Amino acid sequence: MYPKILPFSSEHLDVGDGHSLYVEQTGTPGKLPVVVLHGGPGAGSTPLLRRFFNPEAYHIVVFDQRGAGQSRPAASLEANTTAHLLADLEKIRQHLDIDRWVVFGGSWGSSLALLYAQAHPERVLALVLRGIFLCRPQDIAWFYQHGTGRLFPDYWADFLAPIPEAERDDLIAAYHRRLTGDDEIARMRAAMAWTQWEMRTSVLQYSSTGDDLHHALNMARIECHYFINDCFLRPNQILDEAHRLEGIPGYIVHGRYDVICPLDQAWRLHQAWPSSQLTVVPTAGHSATEAGIGKALVRITDRLVGTLR
Repeated sequence: MYPKILPFSSEHLDVGDGHSLYVEQTGTPGKLPVVVLHGGPGAGSTPLLRRFFNPEAYHIVVFDQRGAGQSRPAASLEANTTAHLLADLEKIRQHLDIDRWVVFGGSWGSSLALLYAQAHPERVLALVLRGIFLCRPQDIAWFYQHGTGRLFPDYWADFLAPIPEAERDDLIAAYHRRLTGDDEIARMRAAMAWTQWEMRTSVLQYSSTGDDLHHALNMARIECHYFINDCFLRPNQILDEAHRLEGIPGYIVHGRYDVICPLDQAWRLHQAWPSSQLTVVPTAGHSATEAGIGKALVRITDRLVGTLR
């Protein structure tokens, strides 16, 4: 990955509905524009997201989605749906006077990138996607109700701990009640358990980096809000609309041992979008911090510089 770099511009952009998005620009103005979509929903951006691109060859746009990161108000669920996020992308593009851009996203960011490309194919130069999440009810249930918990029974026990036995038949709903409730202690306990479950299972070798209550609450509240609403999508919407991606260069990178978004999601997308290129990283899980995933993504972004004008 490229060395650490600092933005040449950062601002808060008013997108309406009481929301102000943190938007930063890095790299070189006038070079190949790319917009980076973080995961979650609600995870927020990090400096790592700037480092998948050659700063001398790319104009890199990174932003925090509604309620996430440095966007305001923090952890807000009001006027926070997939349709709002897609409209925000267009507002950012127009605000920065960018005609077409590469769209880069991982996990939920891959979902949002695909949905944006399906809605605005004329604005997308290429898609670079990592850790495909199709947002189907079965994909959400795999991680939050059955599936991954069988692989990590010790971590799963900690995820179940805040929820009484009588409510465990629908864990998303049980967590939603606590994350949106008035009991602050219950809210924070639920947020930490929710976020810890995701962090522990996102990489092949987990190493605790400490607990960030602010980040945990943002991510847990917004993720749960989206997931209890099936990400505000029709069942199978992303695959049903995959034909709209034809003609857009597409690059998919997925860890073989991804237990948050199993590889079959990337495989199904690749089958529905035959012109896409799928790279399976043999020794990686879900996270963009996995070395093999980072290397594969940088190889793709370097190659795009020579092919896109």
